[in-house]
Amino acid sequence: MSTSYVLYGLNPSPYSVKMRAILRYRRLPFVWNGIGNARDVAVEAGLPPVIPVLRFPDGRLMNDSTPLAHALEREHRERSIIPDDPAQAFLNDLLEDFGDEWVTKMMFHYRWYYAADRAFAQTWIITSRDPVMAESQRRADMQAFNDRQVGRMALVGCTEQNRPVIEESYRFVLDTLDRHVREIPFLFGSRPSLADFGLFGQLQILSVDPTPMAEMRARAADVYCWLLRLDDASGVEGGWLDPAAPLPETLTALLRHCGETYLPFLAANTKALQEGKEEVVLDILGRAYAQAPFRYQGKCHDALRKKLAALPAAVRRRLDPVLEETGCLAYLA
Repeated sequence: MSTSYVLYGLNPSPYSVKMRAILRYRRLPFVWNGIGNARDVAVEAGLPPVIPVLRFPDGRLMNDSTPLAHALEREHRERSIIPDDPAQAFLNDLLEDFGDEWVTKMMFHYRWYYAADRAFAQTWIITSRDPVMAESQRRADMQAFNDRQVGRMALVGCTEQNRPVIEESYRFVLDTLDRHVREIPFLFGSRPSLADFGLFGQLQILSVDPTPMAEMRARAADVYCWLLRLDDASGVEGGWLDPAAPLPETLTALLRHCGETYLPFLAANTKALQEGKEEVVLDILGRAYAQAPFRYQGKCHDALRKKLAALPAAVRRRLDPVLEETGCLAYLA
């Protein structure tokens, strides 16, 4: 039996680089298999066609980055990425979900909206699967992938109508995180949390694609450097924020932004799914926002509410005021 994990993914995939960074930080021996089509590995194993896929040392195969991260927590106690304090642990889960499911809209929008980004993404993705191929096949594969992804933009909310909301939210995350990492190395202290890796996965792609990369370097150079450090944080040692101390202003600001953007969307999405509607419609940041409902994000909303409801009363007495102050509680209670 192998003593190493095998991670099947792609460098242009935000969830792949998220899991790779987690494995590196946790100092778990693994092989990075970043060539080919990792989706084929998932399909052959009877899993949903989602990447990355992780092969455990005992031969098990799993995918979906958040369940994978928690599976590693159950199997390895050292260098945990979940804060010890249960109130911080819930905020960590909330911000990781924000990264995975809201900041991903920024990643998808910038990658497939602007012509320069579409052209670069085609090259990056297709050559990641096979760096050397016949020119005719390369061009055909690039065009096919472009058409597939551009065709999905409206499905995930990346429309012309929603563009101002998505781009304003990107700028807010950059500005706030830039202030934060100048004072505190990671979101919840001097060691990275799962929330850090959730934001990292999406922002790492945004730091490479041409248009958002240029804005990040000009607007938030410290975030750009933070991503470089977090990509391999295997040498980082540190601790969590003091649970008895007030949260940093920047962390509260990120939570408030979550309460203004992602959580209202989750609640509206849940309502649309329950009522069988074909469109989620709401105002975000003072602008109209609309997209088709997403079942997976309905599951995310349900999971967050159940996690909050399961917390002991003593933890809720500390946590609920923070959630209420930041506008999050109404969407989670």
